[in-house]
Amino acid sequence: MRAGVLVVLVVLGYYLISLFQVWSTGRSDQARAVDAIVVMGAAQYDGEPSPQLAARLDHVVELWPQRLAPLVVVTGGNQPGDRFTEAEASARYLADRGVPADAILREEVGGTTYESMQGVALLLAERGLDTVLVVTDPYHSLRSRLVAQQAGLTAYVSPTPTSVVTGGRSFARHLQEAAGVAAGRIIGFDRL
Repeated sequence: MRAGVLVVLVVLGYYLISLFQVWSTGRSDQARAVDAIVVMGAAQYDGEPSPQLAARLDHVVELWPQRLAPLVVVTGGNQPGDRFTEAEASARYLADRGVPADAILREEVGGTTYESMQGVALLLAERGLDTVLVVTDPYHSLRSRLVAQQAGLTAYVSPTPTSVVTGGRSFARHLQEAAGVAAGRIIGFDRL
């Protein structure tokens, strides 16, 4: 019985530490000079970024004038039946707001954070680059950074301060991400 209680306490403690790390990473901005800013994809509707994706992209528009990186990598494939990829919608949105089209690279295959980061790592390796500033929602920041690191990138995060995922939805996402981070660290993010 004591062994069972001890196991439960250890697992609960590990989960709570992961939850704290998800929360604290989402509230830290590690913006600095890097090789590329990477925007994690989210839903798009017939070529128009969803409000969640637009909030991430708007943060890039704010970062771009700071000259932290010469490139922006937009990520995300498409769902069956979609005419556009998340990366396509993102690239157009950024170009319309002043980010030069020739500074935008597209990773258009990934359907998950892991797949997208693998694609980003390949795109950047072809150019001899490996440091990135990942832009995503606060709850998604830690896992995105860890997945980027697993893909061989040196990664920092700059969460969007205008995420549309707030309140109870944000709390639920933080709980889910903590479970994902805890499991990913043990079994690898490629298996999640």
